[in-house]
This record gives sequence, C-alpha cells and structure tokens, in this order.
Amino acid sequence: MGSARYEDEHLRLSNFEGKFDVKDFVGSMSERLILQSKTSSGPFDPKPFIRSFEEAVDKLISVRKDLQTKIEQNEKSVRVAEREYSKKMANLSQGFEAAGSSFTTIEGKMNEVGRAAIRIGEQLESVHIERQRAHAAHTLIDYYIQFSRGDTTRLDALKKEGKEGRSQVATILRRLTTVAREVDLPNAEKTREAIDKYCEKFEKDMLYLFDRCYRKGDPKLMHHCAQTLLDFNGGASCVQVYVNQHDFFINKVRDAPAQNNDPMWNSIVISDEPPPIAESGLTDLFTEIRSTVGQEAQIVQAVFPNPQFVMQVFLQRVFSQTIQQYMEQLLHKGATLSDLAYLRMLQLVHSETSTLVEDLKTHELPSVTPSRSALDMSEFRRTLSNGPSTSGTAATSLSVSAMLETAMDELFVPYIEGLKYLERESKSLGELYAGLLADFTRFHGRIVKGKSSMFNRVVNQISAAATSNASGNSTSAQAAAAIMRFGGISADRLQDKTTEEPLQEEDGYLQIDIAETMLKWHAEALRRCVELSMPNDVAKNTFALLRVLSEAVCSAYLEVAVETAYARLEAADPKAEPGLQALTVLRSVDLICHLWQHYANIALFPLASASVTVRREMTIFNNQTVSRIEGGANSLLQRVIDTIVAWLSLQLTKQKKNDFKPRNDDLSFARVNTEPCVACCDMLERVRDAAFENLSGKNQEAFLTEIGVTFHAALLEHLKKFPVSATGGLMLAKDLKSYQDTIASFNVAALLERFEFIRQLGNVFLVRPEILRSYITENYLGRIDAALLRPYLAQRSDWGQFETRFNEDEGGDEDTAIVGPEAGSKPLKDRFKMARLSVMMRELEGLRLGESMSSGFASNFFVAGRNAMGGVLPGP
Repeated sequence: MGSARYEDEHLRLSNFEGKFDVKDFVGSMSERLILQSKTSSGPFDPKPFIRSFEEAVDKLISVRKDLQTKIEQNEKSVRVAEREYSKKMANLSQGFEAAGSSFTTIEGKMNEVGRAAIRIGEQLESVHIERQRAHAAHTLIDYYIQFSRGDTTRLDALKKEGKEGRSQVATILRRLTTVAREVDLPNAEKTREAIDKYCEKFEKDMLYLFDRCYRKGDPKLMHHCAQTLLDFNGGASCVQVYVNQHDFFINKVRDAPAQNNDPMWNSIVISDEPPPIAESGLTDLFTEIRSTVGQEAQIVQAVFPNPQFVMQVFLQRVFSQTIQQYMEQLLHKGATLSDLAYLRMLQLVHSETSTLVEDLKTHELPSVTPSRSALDMSEFRRTLSNGPSTSGTAATSLSVSAMLETAMDELFVPYIEGLKYLERESKSLGELYAGLLADFTRFHGRIVKGKSSMFNRVVNQISAAATSNASGNSTSAQAAAAIMRFGGISADRLQDKTTEEPLQEEDGYLQIDIAETMLKWHAEALRRCVELSMPNDVAKNTFALLRVLSEAVCSAYLEVAVETAYARLEAADPKAEPGLQALTVLRSVDLICHLWQHYANIALFPLASASVTVRREMTIFNNQTVSRIEGGANSLLQRVIDTIVAWLSLQLTKQKKNDFKPRNDDLSFARVNTEPCVACCDMLERVRDAAFENLSGKNQEAFLTEIGVTFHAALLEHLKKFPVSATGGLMLAKDLKSYQDTIASFNVAALLERFEFIRQLGNVFLVRPEILRSYITENYLGRIDAALLRPYLAQRSDWGQFETRFNEDEGGDEDTAIVGPEAGSKPLKDRFKMARLSVMMRELEGLRLGESMSSGFASNFFVAGRNAMGGVLPGP
C-alpha cells in the first residue's frame, strides 16, 4: 500500500507540467528501492525495481490515454469557441462599416456647411471692409469740412483724451494733410493752410511735451511722444530735438591743446623721433564719446520706437560736428608746424578713429518699430479700398556698423581723396631729404662745376622722371614732381647757402647712417600710405613713394658721390700720386645698394603683390635704378684703374739708362732697389691695402687682377729698353723680386705665374754666357720661343760675343731650334706641347691686354655684389 501510494505521488499529472527531467524522475522512483537494497546484506535483487517500473509504465500509459481524451475534448471546445468568435467579429465589422459610412456622410455635410460659412465670412468681411472704408472716408471728410469751417473742437477734445487720443489725432492729421494736398475744391487753399497750421501747432505741442518729459526724466511719456510723432510725420523733429539738446553738444568747446602744454607737439616735428601714438585731448574726447554712446544706447532703446535710426543720427552728429571740428584743429596746428607734423597727426587721428569705430559697433541696436512717413495719395486710396493701415512702412536705414564706416570715410575723404595725401607725403619726404642732404649737396655742388649746379642737375633728373611717368602713372608723376623742389628749396637758395657755413670734407662722404635714416623716414611714410590709402591704391601709391626714394637715395646721393669722385680723378694732376678715396666711395655705394635692395624686397615689393602690373613695373624700375648705379660705379672703378696704371707707367719712365749698368762704386751696390721700383711697390701696396679694405669677393680679385696684369705688361715692355751688365743684373733681380713679392701679397693666383716668369726672365742677365743656352732651353724659360726672348737677351752687355752663334742656331731647322745640350733631343714644341707661356708672350706683344681686360671687368663690377645680396648688410 505504501509503495502504491508513493508511486501515485510521482505519477501525478502536475509532476509532468513545466520542466521535466527523465533522470530526476527515474531517480525519485528508485530512491526507496535503493535504500532497501542497501539495508539487505544479500546480493542485489533487481526484481523489485523491475516490478516498480512495470507498474509505473502501466499507470503512465493509462494516464496518457486519459490525457489524450481530455485533449481531444478541449480541441473540440476550442473549435466551437472559434466559430462563435468569428461570427461575432463579422457582425462587429458590419456595424463599424455602417458607422464609418454614417460619419462620411456627416463629414460631407459639414464640409458643405463650412464652405457656406466661409462664403458668408468673406461676404461679412467684405461688408466690414466696406463699412470701415465708408467710416474712414466719412471721418476724414467730416474733419476736412470742420477745418474748412474753422472748427477744430472735435480734434481738440480728442487730443485731450490722453495718450490714445493724441495717437489718433496724429493719424488723422497725417491723413488730412495728404487729402488736403490732393483736393481741388473752392476754398481748398484756405483749408489746407488751416490744416498745416494745426499740424504745426500739434507738432510743437508734442515736441514741448517731449522736451518737458526729457527734462523731468520720464522715459515712458517720452516714448509716447516719440511714437506719436513717428506716426504723425516720421518723428524726425523729435529725434532732432533730442539730439540737439543733448549735453554732449551744448556748452562744450573743445580746443586743441597749446603746443607748449603737450610735449607731443614738440616731438612731432622731429623726424628722428617716432610718430606719436596718442594726443591727450583726442584721447579724452574719444573716451567721453565711448561713455556717452554707451549710456545713450540704453536710453534710446527705451524711449524711441526706432532706436537704430536715432542712434545713427546721434553718431552722425558726433562725427560731423564734434570729431570733425577737433580733427580740423589738430590738423591745422600740425600744418602750421610742418608737413611731417600734419601727416603724423592725420595718421594718429585715423588710427584712433578706426579704434573708436570698432568699439562703437558693439552698440548695434535692432530696428524693432517701423517708421512712418507722411501718407501720400496712393496710401489714402489704399486706405479707402482696404481699410486703415496698421503696419506702416518698414525702415530701410542702414545698420549702425555700416553708418559708422560711412561716417569715417566721409570724415577723411577731404584729406586723402585723389592725390591730396600722396602729394603732401611726397612733399614731406622731399623736405626731409633736402634738409638731410643739404650740406652733402652743397659740398658736391662746389666740386662739380659746369653749366649748372649739382642741385639743378638733380632737379632736372627728378623733373625728367615726372615727365616720363605722366602718361603711364599720373600718381607717380605727381609724386616725382612734388619733390622736384626738394621741399621748396630752390637752386638759387642753395647757391646762397654756400656762403653761409664752411663745409668740411666729411660733409661729402657717403654714410650708411644717412641712408638708413632715409629708409627709416620712407618706411614711416609707407606705413601711413598703407593705412590712409584705399586698398586698391596701395600698390600704386607704394610705387610712387618708391620713385621718391629712388630719386633721393640713388640720384641725389649715390650718383652724385660717384660723379664727384670721377670728376676729382679727371681733374687730378696725372703726375701726382693718385688718391684712392674713390674706393671708399665705392664701398659705401656697395653697402647702401645692398641696403636698398634689402629694403625693397622686404618692405616695398610685398605691398605691390595685389597688382601684377604694378609689381612688374616696380621690378623693372628697381632693376634699372640699380643698373644705373652699377654703371656709374663701374666707370669710376675703371677710371681708378686707369689712373693707377698711368702713374705706374710714369714711374717706370723715370728709370735711368744706367740703373742696370752701374759703375763699380760702393754707392751703386749699396742701393737695395732702384727709385722707380720703390715708388711702384709702394703704390702697389697702397692699392692692395685699399682694395682689401673697401672691396671684397670677386670684385676685389678682379680689381687686383686688372692692376697686376696691366703692370706685368708694362714691365715686359720696360725690360726691353735698358741694357744690363753683369753687376747690373743683380740690381735688376732685386727690383723684379720686389715686384714679385708685392704682387704675391695680392693673393691672386692668376698673377703668381706671370710674375714668376718676370723673375726668371731677369735671371738671364745673371747666368754666365756658356750656360745661357741651357738656361733658356731647359729651365722655366724653356717653354718660351727663342724669338720672343731675343729682345731681352739683346740687352746683355756681352750679347755681342755670342750673337752670331745664337743667330745661327735660331736660323736652323724649325724642329731642332733651341734645343738642349744633348744631340738628337726632341723638338721643343713636342716636349712642351702647347707652350702656354709662349702664347702669353705673343699676346703681350701683339695686344693691349690691359684695355681688353678693363672693358670686360668694368661691365661685371658691382653686379656680383648685387646678385650676392645679403653678405655684409647693416640692418635697415
């Protein structure tokens, strides 16, 4: 019984619901039998397990049958319920379709009713508009008739009804004014006059009320008056009253401070002082403007219905009255001092005003209320047809920012329009350069004398530049013409000044400091040009200022110094020892030209980048200017070379006939060198030192090479003229060794071989006759044709002893001429190939080598310096 009950508990249907695990089910069924088998001491007996599971299987089959029966019954019940549900849903669907049809019918009827209501509404609106139109017309006609009778009682009563009444009176009067201008009836003129008088009185009353509220500080009533006048006639009179009576414009006289009270006015005229960055009175004025505008922006926005327009009127008054008056005082005071003071003050005011404008742009106000103007006839007709207007005319004024930009442009246009600014800037630069170069010009004007003075020549150059630019660039022409007078100093006045002060040699020197000063002044003018010129004119004006600088620095400074140095060389006594000051001038020209190029590349050309045409013209002009300076420098250097070579040749002509054929006395042997040799070596050393000090690089090498080559040719000709004895050969060898040592100190490789040949050639006077043949055929001179050595050998005092034998050898077979001591040796040309020194000798015999090299050298001097810009450059 207990076993059956236990199995029934495990075979209940609820145990199989949910999650079912076979292992757990079998284990639970066998749990009791496993415990019993453990208590039994005998062998394992499977029969109880088999019987238990057989019974469980039988009961499970029975349970499955019962369960299957219940499932089939439930499925039948579900099918029946589904059929009933489907019938209900079909019935409900038919009901919903019927309801939808009913709603559609109702909606169609409602749409028809709505369309009818819309038509009725439109008709009602049309009727209302007609009524408003009729009422408006009736009201205006009624008021017009009253004015024609001189009766204003109704309007007076309406005006006394407070804010609303005054607003209605303003609208009525505005419309009556428009009607009165269009009506053509008897007594219309009289009626129009009556309306105008009443309008004038109404406006005065409103302005008086506005002024009284303004003095009492009642912003609400002020806003009412402003709105009423805006509806009446645009409100311009109200704005004018507000602006005109503002404390900022009343009882404040702003005068420019006296010159003695402000140290700025003492330094503004000094060109070496930096431009001023502030003026105390202008700073105080702009500080007051910033504070006042900040306060007024809040008041205007609270009082006026069109604050943007009012703010523009206020700011326009500030610029056109306050700022302009004070600016005129400052510029007038600057103009009485100098053009430089005027220009510096103009730039200062422009810079400060630009900053002020940017600060005032932060007070941009919205245009929230539309402004109204007087109603014209077309608006009246529109009122009669569409009813009274309530929207007004939208404001079309510019923004405060745009107005400020326009006001600033108008403020400075009288001073910078056209060529006014550029002419004054050019004139100022001319005055500064004239003062700076006055002594320099006077000094060189005394040295270079001719048909015209130095100053007149410079003026003529500037005039020519202005004429050449007149057709292509009127601005540049004006700029060049502006400095023709060099700041108004005429040539006659310059001549008069020559007797005023004594001049010193230093006044005529080229100085880097002066060039830097000129560039510094020009850079300041260039900064003003960029700030004050229109963006499209910056490149063109920069080119004009470049021409001004070019005529001053290049024509009036560098070229004048070069031409003076050239004139001094021309006027110098050819027999006197030549001076080398011209090399110092060339060194200064080189440095200043480098400085000029550096400044042009950094400051000028970038400003012309916006215009390809102007930049190309500037580049061409700059290259032409530098080439002109180079040409003058080349001519001067060539003249220096010619002067040195001529003096050296003159010293060689002073060689005595018996200097190299001395008598056997102690005095002759006591001399180290002959007098011409000493003079030439001293001169060459001075030339060397001057070249090392004033020239550099390829220019130095080319200059010294030219001197050395020309002097070498002169020495070769010189040795052909003097007989040399055995003892005189020692004197000649000393001279030639001195020449060689001096030239070797030039450190020019091209000259070493030439003067080594000179020394070897001098040794032919020292060797004994029996070894002379081997010396000239086997040693250094073996590369020279014997025919070229003959003129020098002929100067030996013992030449007559072996002249016949030498002639015989020279007249032999060409291939065996002038051979060594060994018979059957190879021909000389075969042994030494091209015989380079022989070719050199022939060149010296047949050509003026110095002249050919000089012409080539002069064309290249200073160009190398320009292309190698950036070496020893002082900063601009």
